[in-house]
Amino acid sequence: MTSPRGAWPSPADFAPSPSADDLARWAASDAAARPDRLERLRARFEGVGADAYFGIRRENSRYLTGFVLADGEEKVAGHSGQFLVGADEVVVLADSRYDIQARREARGARIEDAGYDLPGHWASLVESVGARRVAIEAGFVSHALWRRLEAAAPDVELVPMEGWVEADRAVKEPAELERVAAACAVADRALATLLPRIVEGATERSLALELEWLLRTGGAEAVAFDPTCLVGPAAALPHGSPTDATVRSGNVVLFDFGAQVDGYRSDMTRTLFAGEPRERDLAVYELVAAAQRAAIDQLAASLGAEVELPSGRDLEALARDVIESDGRFPAYRHGLGHGIGLATHELPSLSRHATDAALPSPTVFSIEPGIYLEGETGVRIEDLVHLDAGAGRLERLTRFPRDVLVVGA
Repeated sequence: MTSPRGAWPSPADFAPSPSADDLARWAASDAAARPDRLERLRARFEGVGADAYFGIRRENSRYLTGFVLADGEEKVAGHSGQFLVGADEVVVLADSRYDIQARREARGARIEDAGYDLPGHWASLVESVGARRVAIEAGFVSHALWRRLEAAAPDVELVPMEGWVEADRAVKEPAELERVAAACAVADRALATLLPRIVEGATERSLALELEWLLRTGGAEAVAFDPTCLVGPAAALPHGSPTDATVRSGNVVLFDFGAQVDGYRSDMTRTLFAGEPRERDLAVYELVAAAQRAAIDQLAASLGAEVELPSGRDLEALARDVIESDGRFPAYRHGLGHGIGLATHELPSLSRHATDAALPSPTVFSIEPGIYLEGETGVRIEDLVHLDAGAGRLERLTRFPRDVLVVGA
């Protein structure tokens, strides 16, 4: 079985890179949406008796204020990018390195410089917004900093809070979905361009590096995460890293990668075949594809009112059961999928640890079952799906084909 080169997808099959007009339109959409985003956050205050919210996560800062830190930049930014939402005002912290940027991006917010000493400014900061009880993104504050903030303003109560903004971010606005789709198209084009270069003797590292170059030069402002290329037995490592192992005929070649476009990300996994596929590997591939198809079919049925909209936990169990009931190969032990947007992994969760609540809508998430045979081979197929129950819409945003695809032949 071979895939003639004429049957390979072409980069021209996928949407072009976003234009300057697209970027301007998305910026305007974000600016228009932020007041409502902030009001949804403030509406949560009453439930816990809070009168302010202190945010740490860079994704939440961008979502609510417009201030942008690059992935990993928060490690060297001090307290810059952290923010305080009061009843009537938003304060964004920015030291001298970020002052100009913050004034340009966080329009409507008050910019304050806390340097590297947040506790030294905490009492005046919370007093300035009239806060006496502050909800804080507790999962991103060290115990030592928490104690220092308590000591800095003993009359201000700190309330540990998680998931407020993340739950809102799971429900995507149209402009957010457009950017995820644009990031998917960049990734689709990049892999299609790479196909002729996946030949016997090429190393995992060289192919991963080439793929990253194609993403960055093909419309991505950054990669969503370091691209992965794994050959043969290494494909059994769900989060393996590329090495100098080479492509060999008869092995699978697994790529897991994503692009970032205007802050929003994509995530796709494709398992290709170098030369004639082995019968076992084809059987594994077809079973993984069947598990993914079962999950997507269940979502489609819920839109047709044949069944209720499933929870992430239900969908994960359904896909896993397809593999387990077949009995030939062990099912994946990671989650079935995750939401994606400003972060590569965000809500909703499709896993055994997800809630029983129905999936949010409109939203976007991955569906990525896999089978991993240690020391032998591995297959994962991952696509991003846009679900809009209200509009009766289910759309696969990753358009690169999921058919058996033979390369290097």
